[in-house]
Amino acid sequence: MIETLHILNGQAMYDYYKKTHYLEREITIPFNEAMCFGNISGDLFSQEFVENRAKVHHVTPEQYTVNTLKPLEPLINGDFSDIVLWFDADMFCQINVLTILAWLDKTGNINPVVLNIVGDEFEPLEYFTLNAAGYYDIYKQVIIHKNIPHTINPAPLKKGIERYFHYLKEDSVLIKYIREHQNIPEEELVTALINNFTEYGLGDVQYYELIKTVRGN
Repeated sequence: MIETLHILNGQAMYDYYKKTHYLEREITIPFNEAMCFGNISGDLFSQEFVENRAKVHHVTPEQYTVNTLKPLEPLINGDFSDIVLWFDADMFCQINVLTILAWLDKTGNINPVVLNIVGDEFEPLEYFTLNAAGYYDIYKQVIIHKNIPHTINPAPLKKGIERYFHYLKEDSVLIKYIREHQNIPEEELVTALINNFTEYGLGDVQYYELIKTVRGN
């Protein structure tokens, strides 16, 4: 019997699909992470990884386990013949895609993986059929060693990684925008950043921290 696991980018997409009964006969799980933000160390989903990411998100390791790892148990412990990913094309989502592909590669998944790129209302726009082999090395190059690989596929992932390497640099559009709006209250600035830079996909939590870093608060 073929079993398919659908992995959705975050709780908001998961809740929306449940509300609208989309994929209601399928097994769906959310990936509640922001892998483009904060330090990452250790093997994927190991205890060291959990402790590190818990600090990034200002939660306890136990809270991180409940919020992020527990929903991923079907991926980590299950044995599904088909994996389907549902993610936006923005930087935030594509770095999460890289993480899932890296895990599938590391754990020996040999079956094709379908990546659905979705729009603002989580509707599917295009899809790619991928082989997970090689993505763990790309993950280590990008996330751990901060080196950009020569070849990255598919195109949305390539663009997401390019944005990831640049968005925290002094000349990035995000840093420039924050510096150019020093007198705007944080809450107003966060809203402006979310609305004006949708290609990065960052949320209010990430922008508040970025603003504090730039402003030296």
